[in-house]
Amino acid sequence: MSNFNRYMFAAIICASLFTIAPSFAGERVDRELSSDGVNTVAIENLSGEVNIIGWDKDSITVKGELDDKAEQLIFEKSGNRVNIKVELEHHGRWNTNGSELTIHMPSNLRMNFESVSSDVALQNLNYDISVKTVSGDVKATDLTKHIELSSVSGNIKSQNLQGKISLATVSGDIVDRNSSGRLQLQAVSGEISVKSTAKEVFVNNVSGNTELDLDEVSELRMSAISGDVEVNLFLLDSGVVKASSVSGSVELDFQNNVAAEFRLKANAGGDLENKLTNKRADNAKYGPSSKLYFQTGNANGSVRVSTVSGDVTVK
Repeated sequence: MSNFNRYMFAAIICASLFTIAPSFAGERVDRELSSDGVNTVAIENLSGEVNIIGWDKDSITVKGELDDKAEQLIFEKSGNRVNIKVELEHHGRWNTNGSELTIHMPSNLRMNFESVSSDVALQNLNYDISVKTVSGDVKATDLTKHIELSSVSGNIKSQNLQGKISLATVSGDIVDRNSSGRLQLQAVSGEISVKSTAKEVFVNNVSGNTELDLDEVSELRMSAISGDVEVNLFLLDSGVVKASSVSGSVELDFQNNVAAEFRLKANAGGDLENKLTNKRADNAKYGPSSKLYFQTGNANGSVRVSTVSGDVTVK
């Protein structure tokens, strides 16, 4: 073997030892990689708990304990990407205790997390953040830029998020506090509770109830089927509110002296209640439909609400 080939062989062996050295079942891990040249950290963990924390160091670390059925921890750099993955011996067996890991990474890197039943907590990340889990809970604090958090049946709890924010769940609940920027919320049967200064808010909730405590809003769009909606907001000059419901009630609580044109419609018997002016709803001559049109102030803003059989209140 030539000297060159010997050197190459030795280099490959060393690289393997430092990147994908196997970790065994139930083993405690404490490993580190340089983040030089890295722009993305991709994390996969089937079950357990994962804490992901952003910091200002030029390194990525993984510490904690692997699942009893873990085959190995993959922790390797591939081009501009670092992959962190817990592999189990038998992927068809779900009765595992799960791995408990704490991952520190530079806060300015892109982060992707995927799991089935693992809970995940995120903190101090400032770039593109994507989380997808089936039944795990998601907790997020102090995130900025692009943020997409989703779980099928797990709950999402967030605080101090800034930027373009998307929170989605099917049967879990969403609780968001002190977010700002652009906020998009989606749920099927879960409850949504938000206190936010986001100026653009988009909500879609099928059968769960929604409570929004908003600040200055330039655009609010909401849709619901059977869930009730309660909103407290300050509608900015030329701001827009559009809401629709099938059988759930909609209540909009505006600031004093709100200036907007209001157009409220009920198609099959819902009550339209106006607590802003003396104008009352006009009932159709034939059929159960009704409408309520009126203006306040200079009517720069626009409020449109339609329902099939739910009640609508503006105050």
